[in-house]
Formats: sequence, structure tokens, C-alpha cells
Amino acid sequence: MASSPADSYADVVARIGRAAQAAGRSPSDVTLVAVSKLQPWEAVAPVLAAGQRVFGENRVQEAQERWSGKSEGLTLHLIGPLQTNKAADAVAFFDVIETLDREKLARFLADEIEKQGRSPRLYVQVNTGEEPQKAGVIPAEADAFIATVRKTYGLEPVGLMCIPPADEPAGPHFALLAKIAARNGLAGLSMGMSGDFETAIAFGATSVRVGSAVFGARH
Repeated sequence: MASSPADSYADVVARIGRAAQAAGRSPSDVTLVAVSKLQPWEAVAPVLAAGQRVFGENRVQEAQERWSGKSEGLTLHLIGPLQTNKAADAVAFFDVIETLDREKLARFLADEIEKQGRSPRLYVQVNTGEEPQKAGVIPAEADAFIATVRKTYGLEPVGLMCIPPADEPAGPHFALLAKIAARNGLAGLSMGMSGDFETAIAFGATSVRVGSAVFGARH
């Protein structure tokens, strides 16, 4: 019998705890971002009821439809690519935007943050595998981009995010992200998904983005 989302959620929380302890870290140092994108509400509701308060969404409009009127006490992360024409909505709706990856977007976000007086926490997305189909700054350009975001646009990112290539071991990508973060004085490391979050925790992840291991496969 397939386990319920609430049971799967409890299992993931336990696995995060064990992985943190194995790495000599406190389980409370790792935030679970439950990736609710494309999931039916019947799958999300039991996880919310079980106490999960941090959720990740890929698209601004889908998140608005799902969480408007239900987001009190929650922390909502945008983990999908952000188009500049959605920057205003993203700043208004999300607590964390994990996909800052180009200067034009930095400019739009800075303008909206100033206009709205609302400051979501920002992560710079790094394309550690330099995959052409993926968003993110390439590692060789990350330091300069972070400096530009800070100096030119007055934004202060809290961390870095990556999605390693599916067909390569994730560990070296997590190690690279941690190294870039450390030399730029960034504490946040959003890395690790359903298949590799324990590895990510071993490499210092401060948040892991887990969808299918919590909710089951997306339909």
C-alpha cells in the first residue's frame, strides 16, 4: 500500500534529522522546503496539517492560486525561474526568491523591493553543471555577479541555490556551491532534492527542496 503524504513527510523529516546528525550538525540547522508545485491540494493538506510550514513553488501564478488566503504563518519559496514581468507579483507574494540569476532580474527586483517596501530573502542560482538548458550564473561568473547585485542594485542575497545535473554525482556540485558561498560571505545553501538531500546535508545544505519524496510522484 502506498504511504500517505503525512507518513512520507514524517519519514523525510526523520531522514533529514539522521543526515544532519551524521554530519555533526543540528537537525534544526536544515530547513525542509516541501515542494508543492503541481501537487493536488489533497496531497498538500495532510502535510500542512502535520506541521510543515515552508513550501516551494515553481510558478508565481500557480502559487497565488494555491496559497492566496492560506499563507498565514507559512514561508513560501519561489524555486522556479522568474521572468521579469512577474517580478512585482513575486516580491509581493513570496518570502524567499531562490532564482536570482541575471542582472536584468536584479534590477527589476531592486525596483519592486523599493516600491513595495517588502524584502523577500534572495538566493543567487548557480548553474554548477553549466548546462545550457538550465538557469543560473555559471560558477566562473558567480563572484562578479554577487558583487554587482550588492554594489549596483543594493541587494543582499542570503545564499546560493543549485540543481546539479541529473546524470552526475551531486556531491562535487554541492561542494562547489559551498565554496562559492563561503568566499562571498553567504550562509544559505539551498541544495538537495528528493534523490540527494542527504548528500546535500553532508555538504552543508541549510535548506533542501523535497517534493516527490514527501508528496509522491507529480501527475
